[in-house]
Amino acid sequence: MKRAFLLLSVFYAALSMGAVKLLPQWGDTFWRDSIPETMRQSYIAFGEHYLKKDWSSLPVSVFAEYKKTGNRTHYETLLFEKRRQLAALVMAELIEGQHRFMPDIINGIQSTLEETWWGLPAHYKTEVPRTEDQTVDLFNAETAALVAYTRYVLSDEIGRFSALLIQRIDQEVSRRILQPALKTNYWWKTAGMNWNPWICSNWLACVLFCEHDDQRRQAALDQIEKACEAFMAAYPADGGCDEGPHYWDRAAASLFETLYLLHAIPQHQTPIIHDSKFLAMESYIYKMYIGNGYAVNFADAHGNRAMLNINIGYPFGLMTGDKTMCQYAAWVGQQEDVVHQAAQLYNKSGNWPSLGRELIFLKHIQAFLREEPREPRLNEVWLPDLQIMTTREPFVAMKGGHNGESHNHNDVGSFIVYPDGNPLFIDPGVGEYTSKTFSGQRYDIWTMQSDYHNLPRINGYSQHDGKQYKAHVVSHKSGQLTLDISGAYPAEAQIQQWLRTVKVQKGKRVEITEDFALKAYQAPTQLMLITPIEPQLTKAGIMTLGSHTINYNAKQLTPEVEDLTPLLDTTLRQMWGTHLYRIKMTLCSHNLKQRIRYVIE
Repeated sequence: MKRAFLLLSVFYAALSMGAVKLLPQWGDTFWRDSIPETMRQSYIAFGEHYLKKDWSSLPVSVFAEYKKTGNRTHYETLLFEKRRQLAALVMAELIEGQHRFMPDIINGIQSTLEETWWGLPAHYKTEVPRTEDQTVDLFNAETAALVAYTRYVLSDEIGRFSALLIQRIDQEVSRRILQPALKTNYWWKTAGMNWNPWICSNWLACVLFCEHDDQRRQAALDQIEKACEAFMAAYPADGGCDEGPHYWDRAAASLFETLYLLHAIPQHQTPIIHDSKFLAMESYIYKMYIGNGYAVNFADAHGNRAMLNINIGYPFGLMTGDKTMCQYAAWVGQQEDVVHQAAQLYNKSGNWPSLGRELIFLKHIQAFLREEPREPRLNEVWLPDLQIMTTREPFVAMKGGHNGESHNHNDVGSFIVYPDGNPLFIDPGVGEYTSKTFSGQRYDIWTMQSDYHNLPRINGYSQHDGKQYKAHVVSHKSGQLTLDISGAYPAEAQIQQWLRTVKVQKGKRVEITEDFALKAYQAPTQLMLITPIEPQLTKAGIMTLGSHTINYNAKQLTPEVEDLTPLLDTTLRQMWGTHLYRIKMTLCSHNLKQRIRYVIE
C-alpha cells in the first residue's frame, strides 16, 4: 500500500490464481491437534443446538416494517439468528470433521442463496427487496463473507455434494457483492467511519475466495487499498475513534482485518514499518477501558460493557507487537473462560458469530494460550485531537470535540465517573435503533440530547448539532481538563464564555467547576447529572447516591431528582437496570457572571 503499516509477513502463504492457503480447511489435522479439547467440544455443542433445525424464511412483511412503522429490530433479529445458525454449524463441522453437520450446512447455504437481498431494511431504498437492486451495505457484505469463508473451509465437502453448489455460491457472491462493489462509486469508499473498513474486510474475503477473474480481482484489490487509505487519512493523529469504543470493533479493527487479508497477497505485502497513527488507532480501545468490563461509552453504544472481541483483538496485538493488547485479550479470555466456553465468546463476537475472525484467531490459538492475562488500567490518557481525557482513581472521563462527530450525541463537555470501576455518573448510550436514529429526527431522541448528559442547560438552551458547535481546550494537565464549551450552544443562549473544569483528586474526590459569563439572562440555567443510583436529598448542600455524596453550595444551587425510568427501552434496561435518574441543579442567582463548584466524594 502507498501508506506503510506495521504488519508481519511470516504468517501468510502466496496467493496463486485465486486460491489462498490462508487458513486451515476441513480435514486439516490442525483442528484436531492444535485446538484444546474443551474448546472443540464447546464449538461442537453450539452446532448441535442447530442440528435438524429448519431453515426459516425472512418474511417480506417484517422487512417492510422499517419503512411502515420505523421498527428495525424485528427483521434484524430474524436475519441475525439465521446467520448465527449457519456460522455455528460450519464451525462445528470444521472442528469435528465427521460430515455430521454437512446436510444442515448444505441446506443453509441454499436457503441463504435464495434470499432476495442479504442486507438490512434500514439500508435499503424500498420497503420490499428487489433482485435487481443489490445495494452493498454492511450486512449484505457480512453475509457474503460468511458464505465465502464457508465455501473456502468446506470447499471439498460442498463440492462432493455438488459442484453446482460451489458454482452457485460464486455466482451469487459475484452478483450481490463483487460486481456492484467494483462498479459503483459508493460513498463509504472514501468515508472515515466504520462502513468503509467493515465492508472492505468482507468484500476482500469475497475477492480472495470467490473471484476467479484476474483483471477483476486486481481492480477490486486496488479499490480496497484506496478505501483503506481514505479511512486512515480521515483519522486524527491520536488514533481516536469519534464513533466511540462500541464501533472501534468495526472501524480500526476492521481496518486491521482488511490488512491482514491483503497481506496474504505477495505483491501487497508491506515492509515492517511502524506507523504511529495505526498503532494509536489500535491502542484507543484499551485506552478507553475503565475496569470491571466497562469501557467509556461516548457516542452510540448499545452496551455499557464493551469487552474486547478477542478473535480480532488478539491477532491485532500479535501482529503489531502490542503486548498490552495481547494481554488484554488474554484477560478477557480468562474472564470469559474461553478454554471451556469458546462458543459463548464466538456467539458474542458480532451481530452473529464472525466466522472469518474466529478462524484467524484460532490459527494463533497456541500463542494466545501462552499469553499472560492482564487487565489494562492506564492511569492517564489524553487524546488531544478527539479531546478526551481519562484518569483514575476514581475513573473519570471527559470529552470535548464537536457535535458533528459520527454517531454524535450533542455531548460536548460531558463527563462520566466510575468509582472503583462501577457506574456513578454516566452517558446513557443509545437505545434500540429505529428509523429516527439516522434521520433528520435523530435529535428528537432523548439520548441524543445534551439535557440527558452530564451537562448544563444554559439560559434555557441545549447544545446544537453540527461540526461548528464545539469545545475549545483551555488547559489540560494530569487529572484535570478545562474546556470552554460555550461554542457548543447556539448564539441565542447568549453565552460569552463557559469554562468547565473537571479535576480529580486521586483516591478522594472529583471537583467540577462552572466558571461562566452570560451576555444576558433569559431563563434559569440548570446543571444535569445522569445516574443509575437513586439520589437522596438528605439535607441542604448534600446529596447521597449509595456510598457516594455530592456536596454543593445550597445558596447557589437548588437540586431536584427526576426518574427517567419511563424513557427506558429494552436495550437501555439491559445496560443500566430498571431505573435511571436525572439530577437537575438549578442556579439560584440571575447574575451574569458566576463560579459554581460542586464535589463528588
